[in-house]
Amino acid sequence: MKIFSTSDIKTIEKTTIEKEPITPINLMERASSAIACEIISRWLLNKRIVVFAGPGNNGGDALAVARMLIEQGYTVEIFLFNIGGGKLSKECTQNKERLFALGEIDFTEIINEFNPPYLSKDDLVIDGLFGSGLREPLKGGFTSLVRYINESGAFIISIDMPSGLFGEWNSENIRNNIVNANLTLSLQFSRLSFFFAENAEFVGEWKVLDIELSQDAIKNTPSNFYLVEKSDVKKVLRKRKDFANKYDFGSLMLVAGSYGMMGAAIISARAAARSGCGIVNVHAPRCGMMPIQSSIPEAIYDADKHDIIVTDIDLKHNYSAIAIGPGLGTNPYTVAALEKFLTSSQSPCILDADALNCIAQKPALLNNLPIMSIITPHAKEFDRLFGDFYTDEMRVKKALEVSRYYNIIIVLKGHHTMTIRPDGKIYINNSGNSGMATAGSGDALTGIIGSLVAQGYKPEVSAVVGAYIHGYAGDMAQRKNGNFGMIASDIVDNIGLAIKEIMQ
Repeated sequence: MKIFSTSDIKTIEKTTIEKEPITPINLMERASSAIACEIISRWLLNKRIVVFAGPGNNGGDALAVARMLIEQGYTVEIFLFNIGGGKLSKECTQNKERLFALGEIDFTEIINEFNPPYLSKDDLVIDGLFGSGLREPLKGGFTSLVRYINESGAFIISIDMPSGLFGEWNSENIRNNIVNANLTLSLQFSRLSFFFAENAEFVGEWKVLDIELSQDAIKNTPSNFYLVEKSDVKKVLRKRKDFANKYDFGSLMLVAGSYGMMGAAIISARAAARSGCGIVNVHAPRCGMMPIQSSIPEAIYDADKHDIIVTDIDLKHNYSAIAIGPGLGTNPYTVAALEKFLTSSQSPCILDADALNCIAQKPALLNNLPIMSIITPHAKEFDRLFGDFYTDEMRVKKALEVSRYYNIIIVLKGHHTMTIRPDGKIYINNSGNSGMATAGSGDALTGIIGSLVAQGYKPEVSAVVGAYIHGYAGDMAQRKNGNFGMIASDIVDNIGLAIKEIMQ
């Protein structure tokens, strides 16, 4: 599913109006009806509802929603902000007139002074102050209003966007001047800003409401941002032929493990096997032989010459894919082995965990990464590589820059793992849950992605599909073990079932 910029959404709305055809006020009516229906489905008639409407089309939506709720028997108090007077949009004015046609209503239009109503935690506030048309941080009296609403304890529903939040980038925004919604009802599309952790407090729960914008316009409007869903992954995964053999599904060399960290190698190897790799090889220190051979007898164990660390990455065969990093450690000899490998390797590889921490000790090694290699850092690993960043947005912007510069794929792990490609496209994962925030979860992802590359999927496809399978397996594990009880092995145990369910 495409994620569009604010300007692209405006264009799609305009095309819908021209081609359907439909008038702007009737399109607003369609959107407001979807919002009102969602509210009616969640709250009873005895709920006190307070609507704050701005002077633009977001305010027009809010007024239309207020009218529809009143018609259904709800008690609604409406505050329309028209500071200075005469500044309402055409559609906002039309909805104001439609509201007056109901007869006696609790309506206040603020032109000069505003006396805020009493709000409590038992109230429902509908935020229709400013939508996606906002171009700069809120200022003036609206900042006081936003803070008053936020501090009230009332349940806040934002129409389309929390007032004050931008649809894409918010690094220059003023966080105290943004509505902290409990529920955001977004019209037709989710917004890029919804997927950054630092914006979660503003967006709350969010739900996309279909308002039937032109499918042709959606199809023909390009985007660099995509939300990856089950149907997208199903289209990519290939069914297996009856007469296939293990060599048809590739061989993965996993370089992983050190003394005390062999569990990471085992989790990664098991994940690779469970996600369909024909032959899984594990290169690990000598101390890893018994743990690996007893925990995953299906894997081929390749011993390093050292007892407790990896000191050489000397490939004896032409493997279909190479993944390096889980539990590897950052001993100087290991760093040297990785450096030697990267300076001589030509094929894309997957680098995770301590492989990235080794590179962080010698950042110049980034120049030696084979083209279209995949790195899979979580936030701290990313910061060790590329500098200190304080928000997901900052990391994504930097990832776009370095992905293009080094011609590599970056899988930036998080609640919504983002795969950033050198062509500037970003694929946002829509599977997974907070129970996956546990040691070893990233090692499982490395195994899945490595397995897919070994099976012949392109690196850029393997990264996106691997992240989705990983999250989907985590969702299945959550249903059985819950958020608190989940461990990485639970994710691995569900990988095969996850792929089966995705492909059905």
